[in-house]
Amino acid sequence: MVRALGASHLRRAADAIRVLGHPDRLKILEVLEEAPKTVTDVQDALGMEQAIVSQHLARLRQYRIVEAEREGVHVYYEVVEPKVRHILECIRTCDL
Repeated sequence: MVRALGASHLRRAADAIRVLGHPDRLKILEVLEEAPKTVTDVQDALGMEQAIVSQHLARLRQYRIVEAEREGVHVYYEVVEPKVRHILECIRTCDL
């Protein structure tokens, strides 16, 4: 028997799926999957504009998928939602 999910769990899952549903955000998460990076690191890795990267990172922070940590003048972003690695691996290996 499959266990039914509670309303708050379903709401959190729907929010995460919605925010992860953008191709650029998935690319950013792939870059951050390796190690914490600055906005500039992500920008250089993906060839995206700084403003766009910052907007996507802000959205990912809003939903607690990534966190930012300041080290001197640099801010490093890292994936903190443990399910993200599983989701990315599923996307890589599932036949879509």
